[in-house]
Amino acid sequence: MFAECGCGGAGPGRAGPGGLNHLSLNPASNNKSLQFGSAAGPQVVESPAENGSDPGKKRKRANVPPDGGRNLNLDSVLMGLPMSDPTAWATAMNNLGMAPMGMTGQPLLPDFDPALGMMTGIPPINPMMPGLGIVPPPIPPDMPAAKEIIHCKSCTLFPPNPHLPPPATRERPPGCKTVFVGGLPENATEQIIMEVFEQCGEVIAIRKSKKNFCHIRFAEEFMVDKALYLSGYRIRLGSSTDKKDTGRLHVDFAQARDDLYEWECKQRMLAREERHRRRLQEERFRPPSPPPVVHYSDHECSIVAEKLKDDTKFLEAIQTLLTWIERGEVNRRTANNFYSMIQSANSHVRRLVNEKAAHEKEMEEAKEKFKLALSGILVQFEQIVAVYHSASKQKAWDHFTKAQRKNISVWCKQAEEIRNIHNDELMGIRREEEMEMSDEEIEDPSEMKETEESALVSQVEALKEENDSLRWQLDAYRNEVELLKQEQGKASRDDDTTKEQQMKLLQQALQGMQKHLLKVQDEYKKREAELEKVREEKLKMETLLENLKEQQSIADEEDKERDAVDCQGNESSTSRVCACSQEKECPVEKTLSNSPVKSEREVLLVGIISTFLHVHPFGASIEYICSYLQRLDSKICTAEVEVLMTRLQNTFRQELSGVGASLEKRWKFCGFDGLKMT
Repeated sequence: MFAECGCGGAGPGRAGPGGLNHLSLNPASNNKSLQFGSAAGPQVVESPAENGSDPGKKRKRANVPPDGGRNLNLDSVLMGLPMSDPTAWATAMNNLGMAPMGMTGQPLLPDFDPALGMMTGIPPINPMMPGLGIVPPPIPPDMPAAKEIIHCKSCTLFPPNPHLPPPATRERPPGCKTVFVGGLPENATEQIIMEVFEQCGEVIAIRKSKKNFCHIRFAEEFMVDKALYLSGYRIRLGSSTDKKDTGRLHVDFAQARDDLYEWECKQRMLAREERHRRRLQEERFRPPSPPPVVHYSDHECSIVAEKLKDDTKFLEAIQTLLTWIERGEVNRRTANNFYSMIQSANSHVRRLVNEKAAHEKEMEEAKEKFKLALSGILVQFEQIVAVYHSASKQKAWDHFTKAQRKNISVWCKQAEEIRNIHNDELMGIRREEEMEMSDEEIEDPSEMKETEESALVSQVEALKEENDSLRWQLDAYRNEVELLKQEQGKASRDDDTTKEQQMKLLQQALQGMQKHLLKVQDEYKKREAELEKVREEKLKMETLLENLKEQQSIADEEDKERDAVDCQGNESSTSRVCACSQEKECPVEKTLSNSPVKSEREVLLVGIISTFLHVHPFGASIEYICSYLQRLDSKICTAEVEVLMTRLQNTFRQELSGVGASLEKRWKFCGFDGLKMT
């Protein structure tokens, strides 16, 4: 039932320094056991007289107090012994640390060692001296608590010497309910062990070994502490003085598997309770889950459509719409309903934009108010600083005391620092406004190039002026350095260190100016290169514009010639035959002159559009076609493509599909049909 312990059993008990083996008490004559765990307080029991006294007479003896015998009760020792027994009286006085004296003051034990009882040099104390009585003086607090004799039915326990150190124990195992008890007498039985240790608490089991030790398991953990209190006691079975009937108890913690298992079960139970408590706390602080989204139906669709028009319920309705679309509720039957709801959501964008504009306006008004308030505060700070400066002038300064002058100077510094901080804040606000204004003044891309060119020119001029000013400053610094060198030769030795420092500072400043000048020159060269690039680009753009104008004039002339040829085509059949022969001879010139396609670029567009629409047999909208073409060339516009397709009626055909709000124009490729007709 118990695990094997690592504690060793104590050997048989030996007589202590106080001569406990010489006690003449007869424990077998006691009929009542001393209950050290009783809570009823000291009890008075009657026991027969000992050592030759009349057995018919009774005397009274006080029991141990309810605190378990931790404090020494002298009445229970002195009054429990008869005055006619000198040996018992001497033993009791020896346990108290006093010299054994008789009633007349004569020593009872001639061979008493004062080193074991009292300190050498102290005269013997008579307990019957006037003023002392039977009760000795109180025990000092630094002395260890003495233990009392414990009487049981079958044995007697004698306490250890209080001056000895407490018995050593091992580290307490977790959940320990089992103790190791060593130093048992050889004739001790389980009944005697149970009689001794059941006063500490409920004993569950005892496992006794043949080597004078045993293991005792209690019901609770606190009972182990009570059992450890008996460690060090000498045990004697009955009134026998045989070595097999005596021993010195050694009580220590023992490690048992059952104790560890119960402790682990208890810890797991506490951990489960803690996890349960944390889970309850997390569930209490967890935000509630959103309500479930209803399934799609015509009725729910009409309700969501009405909510989309209401600003207060828009968020809930748009979430429901998003969930329906993600669930796949859109089909041919419900497409129109979903389109109307999406259209309502799109109309909500205007309201959001208006709200944003209103909030921005409020923010601008708040900024203006803050700026006005800050400027007013700065004006007041300026006035306060002016007051401090005027008070610091000699006319008024001489009339103030030193403390007043010090306070005024401190106040002036504080006011100037606060004013500078607020002034920097106001300047920062103004700089932000200027940056915002510069961002708003951005013009079209065509005008941006001119503004950039003018900005580059102005920057180049500014850099030139800065370069000239830096050169002048550099010359001035050189002159100052030369003057300082001349003055340095004439100055005394005391001023050499200061002049050297000034020279170093000036040299450092000169080097910094030179570096800055080099940087400015590099920037100037970069700006000139950028300006030349801009000029070249401008020339290229001008040449492109001229080429486009020439192509436009040529195209206009071709249109005029085509119109003239169409008018002359109906005059005679002979001219038609000639025209047919001319077409056979040069078909390329005829197609270029009479076809609705005016340029090579339009021919390429027609080929790309035909290929695209041939892939889409059900047609495509003009926006879809233009989005595809703009990937190839971003300069293509929708109007140009639509005009080109309307001119080619035999190649492209426009059809209308849908009803009502879903009406849509689609273009289809019909080039093969036109070829069959021709």
